[in-house]
Parts: sequence; C-alpha cells; structure tokens
Amino acid sequence: MNRFLHLALCLAAVALASCNAARNLPEPQVAPGATSGEHEVTLNGARQFYRIAGTARPGVPLVVFLHGGPGQGSQHFDALAGPYLEPQLRMVYYDQRGSGKSERPADRNYSLATLVEDVEALRRALGADKLAVLGHSFGGLLALEYALKYPEHVSHLIFVSGVWNFPLQCRLRVERLAELRPEAYARVRGDTLDREGKRRSDCDLEFLALRGEERERYNTEAMFPNPHVALRIDSVNAARGVRNTGELGRALFGAGLLQYQVQSVATLRMPTLIIAGRHDGAVRPAGLRMLADRLPNARFVEFANSGHFVYLDEPERFAREVNLFVSSR
Repeated sequence: MNRFLHLALCLAAVALASCNAARNLPEPQVAPGATSGEHEVTLNGARQFYRIAGTARPGVPLVVFLHGGPGQGSQHFDALAGPYLEPQLRMVYYDQRGSGKSERPADRNYSLATLVEDVEALRRALGADKLAVLGHSFGGLLALEYALKYPEHVSHLIFVSGVWNFPLQCRLRVERLAELRPEAYARVRGDTLDREGKRRSDCDLEFLALRGEERERYNTEAMFPNPHVALRIDSVNAARGVRNTGELGRALFGAGLLQYQVQSVATLRMPTLIIAGRHDGAVRPAGLRMLADRLPNARFVEFANSGHFVYLDEPERFAREVNLFVSSR
C-alpha cells in the first residue's frame, strides 16, 4: 500500500476514534437543583418555584431572572423572552415568595432581607459558585441588594428598568406628570403637607393627582407604549393560572419601600449592564444613567423603541445585548 495512503487511513482512524470517544463522554454532572425543567423546593423556609431551560457554552454562568411587580412572577418572561435567550444562555426563571407558583408563607415574611436570603438559598440549590443575576423593575433592586451582600457569588449584574432610589424616581415621575398632565399636577402641587403636617413625598403627590380609571390609563401608558405588550403578558398569566395577588407588594410598600434607596452602590465591582427604555414612564432613563455613573464597571444602554418591558418591546436586541454581556469574560 502506498505509504501516504496508509498514513491517511491511520489518521482517519485516529480521528474517528477520538470523535466516538468524545461522543460517548458522559454529560457534565450538575446539582439536582440545576437540571432542566420545573423545580419546587424549600428555600429559606418557604416552598418556591423555578424552571430551568436553555443551553450555554462551558464557562458561561447560569442567568437567574428576578421579576418585578413586586409579585409579578416569572411566567411571562419565561414564555415571551425566554425563547430569544435560551439558544445561547441557560436561564433560571424564579418566582419570588408570594409570587407566581411560589408559596405565600403563613408568617407573611416578605422583608427585603428575607428575599435576598431566598436568592442565596436558590444559588446553593443550583450548586453554582457564581450567577449572572438579571433583575427587572423591583427585581433590579433585589439584584443590587443581593450583589451587595454576596458579591463573591455574582459574575454579572443585569439591571433592566430597575429601581434603586425610589425618592429619585418619584421626583422624575412627578416631572413627567407635570409635563403630560399639567392640569392634574396643578391640582396637587400646593398640597405638600399630609394630615399630620408632614411633607408629602413626590409619589404621594402623583397618587393624589390621578385616581381611578384615569390613573390606570396613565400608568398603562407609562409602561406600555405598545399596548399589545400588556395584553400578551395578561394572556400568558391567564393561560398559566398565575396572577399578582398584591401580597408581596403590600408588605413591601407597607414597610416603606417608596422611601427606599440602595446604599453603597459604588462598592459593586462586578461587570454591570444597565438597560433602560427611552419611553419608560415608570422608571425614567435619567435615573438609570445616574446609577451607571456611580458604578465603576457599568455600561448603560437605552432602547429607543421601548417602554418599561424592554425585553418584550425589543426582544431580539435584548437577547443579543444580554448574551454578549454574559458570555464575555
């Protein structure tokens, strides 16, 4: 046999053997809590739900979605944004206690500190040393607080239309009210003291300016420049039998959430991606730019055609930005 042909056949045999060996290798072992599919586990004393789906390259961390509301649940994000993210990222769709399919605990323990510990208990259940944490709206605040307490366990922080300083955002919202509803703002701008003689917050003034159906319309317009997005969220939640009961929100707002500011944000060193919707009237982009200016390793991105739910207004771009950010070293 021609020696060159013999050499080629040998090389081909070696390559085939290598391929077969690689194909027969066992899949990487993961913790029981990190397998694909639905999970109901007790985290920090409460039964909580999450679902895992998607595929990522080796070394790319799990991405945990922290929903807003408070109390909205992860179902709509899973159904509507997940298909854009899962081809390149391994996603964890997590329902916070009192939300979605998770338990409403009998002790009504919904403190922010407890929610942070729930996320840490989730990380341990996943068996992950580090997570990429993606927080939307109120979930952004929760993501920041988790990153501040457990920075060693956060590889990437994605802050989407999030709230970090409620007094600041309330001031920006009142400015928007004065611009869009000047007659309503004029009715309350002099009413700065409550019945006890204390100065009203900007959030109080906005609430007093608009009531009932008028307020509902205004808030919907503030979040959804495209009204069909709201209908899609409602449709998913109805199909999956979940809704925001308001229990988590009542507990947090009753404990003073509207006066809350995340402290010491400048100490966060992990890579941070901050995403805002240009037309978001619920969380104004100006406030998110201020947060980006305070973080030493943050990138600010504004989506020109989005409101509060940027991942539904511009899902392809959202998935592209998040994937590039999380996949980077």
